[in-house]
Amino acid sequence: MAESLKGKVVLITGASSGFGMDAAWLFAREGCKVVLAARRIERLQALAAGIQKEGGEAFAVPVDVADRQEIQLMVDTVLDLYGHIDILFNNAGFGRLAWHENLDAERDIETQLNVNLHGVIHVTHAVLPGMLKQRSGHIINMSSVAGWIAAPTYTIYAATKFGVRGFTDALRRECEPFGIDVSGIYPGPAKTEFGQHTGDHPMRKSVLRRYFRSMSSDEVAERVVELAKRPRRAVIMPWYYRVAIWADWHMPWLVDWITESFLTKRRNSYKDSR
Repeated sequence: MAESLKGKVVLITGASSGFGMDAAWLFAREGCKVVLAARRIERLQALAAGIQKEGGEAFAVPVDVADRQEIQLMVDTVLDLYGHIDILFNNAGFGRLAWHENLDAERDIETQLNVNLHGVIHVTHAVLPGMLKQRSGHIINMSSVAGWIAAPTYTIYAATKFGVRGFTDALRRECEPFGIDVSGIYPGPAKTEFGQHTGDHPMRKSVLRRYFRSMSSDEVAERVVELAKRPRRAVIMPWYYRVAIWADWHMPWLVDWITESFLTKRRNSYKDSR
């Protein structure tokens, strides 16, 4: 049976665009009190104003999830305002995809680790004590199909998303006995700002891309809200990626052959952009 979300306090990181922004609209329409968190405060304020104009309740708070002090200030601000947090949607993240030796050590490697993995861990660390105290809550972590299948040029991005999956599974087993649900969501390619920041990487030019449809941001956001209503361990989407994950687990030699044939062996023909 679906849970009612009306009146619940929802904290969304990475709310200024993509999945986070679309999920914010949907949560607000469910009657939630939505806290919008990201670095781009102007976008957050515009989003909050739009939600309020529709009769919803939204509050914008700036945060860089790579900064632990800003994370704690964000959580303290929400607790001062509402007294508790019911749902945490850890959505902030980005990708820089390239052959590993072409990645910039600080901009591409360290920043991805800090935002995509450490940010999820530290935001959760700041929110979790309150949920444990109230014996209720739901933590939804945005990972990726790249958290199950590691493709060439995804070395650091996949490492962060595999890390998010491991963190999510371990945390769920810690928290479930205390009334707290922990879920992971693992989408495949989707049409968001993500692709604008990945560079002109080889996966854009691969023939494999022809066979995998890019979802809309709305589709993923709808599944996030559905997950909040009906908690479960994991959502992998679209459904056919479950087949690819099964193949990677049971026939890794086949996945190696496919990726090497269609990507790695053509490496010299790609002009990689940093």
